[in-house]
Amino acid sequence: MNQVKQYLSIFSPSSSQQRQDNFENYWDFTQQHSGDLLESEQDLTKKRAVLAHFKANPITLRQPFAQPEAFYRNYVELKDDVSTLDRKTLLLTCIYKFARHEWVGITGAWAATPDFANSKDVTDRISRYHLAEEFSHTRLFHEMFCTLGLDKTEWVPLGPIAQKVYEFFPKLPEDLMSPFAFVTELMGIMFYRYVDNILDEVFADEPEACARLRELLNEITIDELAHIGQRRNYIGDFGIKVSAWITPPLFKMFFHDIPETKLFFNIDNMIKEALVFDYKEIPTPLMEKTWVPSYCVVPA
Repeated sequence: MNQVKQYLSIFSPSSSQQRQDNFENYWDFTQQHSGDLLESEQDLTKKRAVLAHFKANPITLRQPFAQPEAFYRNYVELKDDVSTLDRKTLLLTCIYKFARHEWVGITGAWAATPDFANSKDVTDRISRYHLAEEFSHTRLFHEMFCTLGLDKTEWVPLGPIAQKVYEFFPKLPEDLMSPFAFVTELMGIMFYRYVDNILDEVFADEPEACARLRELLNEITIDELAHIGQRRNYIGDFGIKVSAWITPPLFKMFFHDIPETKLFFNIDNMIKEALVFDYKEIPTPLMEKTWVPSYCVVPA
């Protein structure tokens, strides 16, 4: 009988040699997991095939989405009194706003990182694959909206100041950028797990659509689990202490910009769970498809 793996905190200590070995291991994993890079299209062959499968097998809603106009009016900026909006609409506008920030961030990072032909080492190649995976997430999020008949959803840039911040961030030296990049990946996995926990309740009357939304979210989550380990791998002992220190203010600042989150989630609890994240609450089927740094795995 196969022994179930046991995991340690994502904040576990690591040596420089362990991290170097893990970069090589992650590079092998990500190529196998995502396929070949289609750089001009910001895509990967296996990610494209996954999306094509979902599009070829669409889900039909039992009832048309009740408030499409309200979604389109509020998905970029919350304008209506929330008491007039149903929970489906609010959750979807919440998801869009989170994904929009990610889309803006990876767009800026793509422009700032070397293309594959000019990648000098394994970390450069990993960065390019990582960003292509993140672009595939935007397409999966878009497929969520299409599943619910909201196919007119557009990806809208942030305001000029926020855009400049996202463009400047990937140009920082790696030692300065890495703790922040790691915490944003941790924020992503916490947000996706919190969304997953309420899907059944919010979409109780649309079980087929709910199952499809979870399938799409799981595809993103599997990558995000690998990404938190990959970003963790850039950080030494001092950097991981900095990461823990900046987690509460960064979470609060980010989610303050998404007012819907306070209607669904307890951000203080999310922060507490992030600071002790150790993979134990992640379903086994997802863990079997992702990647974890060796120093976060209990030796058999």
